[in-house]
Amino acid sequence: MKQTLHAEWTKLRTVTAPGRLLLALVVLTVAVSAATAAAAECPSTGCHQDLARLSLTGIHVGQTVVAVLAVLVISGEYSTGMMRTTLMATPRRSTALAAKSVVLTGVVLVAGAVAVFGCLLAAGLILPGNGFTTAQGQAMLSPADGPTLRAAAGSVLYLVLIALLALGTATAVRDPAAAVGVVLGLLFVLPILTQLVTDPDWHRHLQQIAPMTAGLAMQSTTGADSLPIGPWAGLGVLAGWAVAALLGGGLVLRLRDA
Repeated sequence: MKQTLHAEWTKLRTVTAPGRLLLALVVLTVAVSAATAAAAECPSTGCHQDLARLSLTGIHVGQTVVAVLAVLVISGEYSTGMMRTTLMATPRRSTALAAKSVVLTGVVLVAGAVAVFGCLLAAGLILPGNGFTTAQGQAMLSPADGPTLRAAAGSVLYLVLIALLALGTATAVRDPAAAVGVVLGLLFVLPILTQLVTDPDWHRHLQQIAPMTAGLAMQSTTGADSLPIGPWAGLGVLAGWAVAALLGGGLVLRLRDA
């Protein structure tokens, strides 16, 4: 396993696309969060917004970059024929997929942590100038605050789980465009379809199982009672999607020729 991990890490760091995508993850995530913070205003009557969730808005964009990165990690090898070499060097296919998962988790974890820290830093500098102060009844944004720290750590884990979901999907689908389409459909189209459901019970249930809606519940630090699902339960739902995708992708990888 150690040699397989080293091989996967070597492949990832010697190709230009992953590095650029990781940089794009950080830059776009922080930029969108900073722009959102700059556009937010505190009304004269007082503001009581969820600043942690507001500050982490960029994760909505960052997850798209993560999905593309994860798909390229394996679909790129299929398109170039490198997968045959990979499986010759590592005949146990589950080991090859596990090594890709570990390396992908590591790089997304680091880049995601940098992006989330940048979001909180940018929002912390911008929001007070827009009236979000204790004088207006708004609790200040602080990483030392328990709920804010949970939202930040949860956002990093969210990006990791999105990466694993995309990796498993790409392993099963192979085609990069189709894999990206499936993942983005699950993330963005499913919540839109949920809004078309008029029955309140079904609407809530669909929100509870939609990967993005459930996973991003981790960002909420206020109004937990009004959420369709709790923060940790929501992250568990997303983890279930990721595990299912990896198991499905691993099964297809075992049964199908490279």
